[in-house]
Amino acid sequence: MLLKFTKMHGLGNDFMVIDGVTQNVRLTPEKVQQLGDRHFGVGFDQLLLVEPPDDPDMDFRYRIFNADGSEVEQCGNGARCFAAFVLERKLTGSKRIKVQTKGGPIELRVNRDDEITVDMGLPKLEPWEIPFKADRQSITYKLEVEGRDEEIAVVSMGNPHAVLLVDDCKSTPVERLGSKIQRHNRFPENCNVGFMEVVNPGEVNLRVFERGVGETLACGTGACAAVVAGRLQGLLEPTVKVNLPGGTLTITWKEQDLPVLMTGPTTRVYEGHIRI
Repeated sequence: MLLKFTKMHGLGNDFMVIDGVTQNVRLTPEKVQQLGDRHFGVGFDQLLLVEPPDDPDMDFRYRIFNADGSEVEQCGNGARCFAAFVLERKLTGSKRIKVQTKGGPIELRVNRDDEITVDMGLPKLEPWEIPFKADRQSITYKLEVEGRDEEIAVVSMGNPHAVLLVDDCKSTPVERLGSKIQRHNRFPENCNVGFMEVVNPGEVNLRVFERGVGETLACGTGACAAVVAGRLQGLLEPTVKVNLPGGTLTITWKEQDLPVLMTGPTTRVYEGHIRI
């Protein structure tokens, strides 16, 4: 079968985006791994699949697969690329798009400057919702890593995140610590790990070690989780500029009973066909 796809990225977090509305697409974990290989396939951090929704109140179903073939609940940078993709392919004419994901419904809004705002919904903070093994909810938790206690915040933005405050993002051993925290036995479904350096109350630097991928140039849900964690610790303002290795996102979270809003750019790199 000859499959048409689009290669896109959000701040360097790169995606293979496939239209499963007008094409018949059947993917296995093994096939996703083959497509994700940067030497023998297309290469990507995540594969995004656009499908018709199961829910009649939604416009589309949005599925996300990591390069290792695992299907995950949410991807914020991917959601922005998703919105740009369905508009460019004329799968919708609406600038407000309701999308069904494994992590719950989200709403995408295309702004006048062509940046895209994603309503990521309410953050989940109860340990059982994330999931994270703890007796009760807390703003931060102690997690034993390499024989010492690390203080982490734990947030779900449709997918699980651990957030650590660091003095300097650049010198932090992200791969070493991230890989150990990601697979820690207190995270039954593993997690994404964010390392956040607070520049000032309106700006942070962030690096994220993603589950099933490793460190990426940008992580939208990781940026949202970091701002939620910083807000709960009294460190950040309601709107924060989040500097990632691939660029900058703007995250807004005003109050606990309001959704997290993420705004940023998208880029279409090329279109192609591949036989699967």
